[in-house]
Amino acid sequence: MRKLLLLAALCLPLLAGAQEKTLVAAADPYPPYVDPQMPGDGLAMEIARAAFKTQGYRVKLEMMPWARAEKGVMDGRFDILVDVWRTEARVKEMLFSVPYAVSKIKFLKRKDDPFEFNGLDSLSGKRIGVIRGYGYNDAFNAATHFTREEVTGLDLNIKKLLLKRIDLTPEDEIAAKVFMRRLEPNIAEQLDFTSNALATNPLYVSAGLKNPRHKEIIEAFNKGMQTIKADGTLIAIEKRYGLVK
Repeated sequence: MRKLLLLAALCLPLLAGAQEKTLVAAADPYPPYVDPQMPGDGLAMEIARAAFKTQGYRVKLEMMPWARAEKGVMDGRFDILVDVWRTEARVKEMLFSVPYAVSKIKFLKRKDDPFEFNGLDSLSGKRIGVIRGYGYNDAFNAATHFTREEVTGLDLNIKKLLLKRIDLTPEDEIAAKVFMRRLEPNIAEQLDFTSNALATNPLYVSAGLKNPRHKEIIEAFNKGMQTIKADGTLIAIEKRYGLVK
C-alpha cells in the first residue's frame, strides 16, 4: 500500500505538467518588451507568462523577423503575438486582448537635423525608414506624401539614418533607447528623437482568427490580467522595468 501511495505522489507533478497547456509566442527582438538576453525574456513576455500561468498555460517563445511572426499568428501556425499594436488591418485578421502597456512612437533623426514632427504634413518629401509588417498608425500607413523604405529591423534603419540614406525612422522611444545602448556609444550620440510623437499606441496580445482557439486564448489572457493586477504581480513586473516607482 505504501508503495502505491509513493508511486501516486511521484506521478502528481507529471500529471500537473501534462495538464498545463502550451502556447507559442512568435516575436522579433524588441527590447525591453521582448528580448531573450533579458531575464524573463522582456517585459511583454513576463506579463504574458504571468497572466497565462494563472489560467493553466505556459508560453514558449520563438524568435523570427516581425513580418513572419505576424503572418504566422494570422495563419494560426503560432498562437500569439505579445507586443502588438492594434490597426484596422490587423483587426480583420486577429483578436486582441485588453491593453497592458502603452508604446510612444517618436521619430529618430540625426542630431544635427533641426526637423520637428508637427503632424503628418510635416513629413512631406521625407524618406522614412520603416520595418516590414509594423503597424505604426493608420493615418501614417495610408499617407502618400512621403517615401517609405522597408527593412527587417531597427539596426538597418539606424545604419541608413547615419549614412543619410533616410531622413527619419519611427520607433517606440523606450525600445529604441534600450536598443541604442547596446550599440557603439558614438552611434547613440549622433541620434535624437523628435519631441512630438507620431502616436501613442497601446500594446496588446493577439491571436489569429484562423486559430480555432483564438477566443479561448484571449479570454485566458484577459482573465489572467485581472488576476495579476489584483495580486500585485503586474505592478511588481512594471517596477522591475522602471515603468512605475
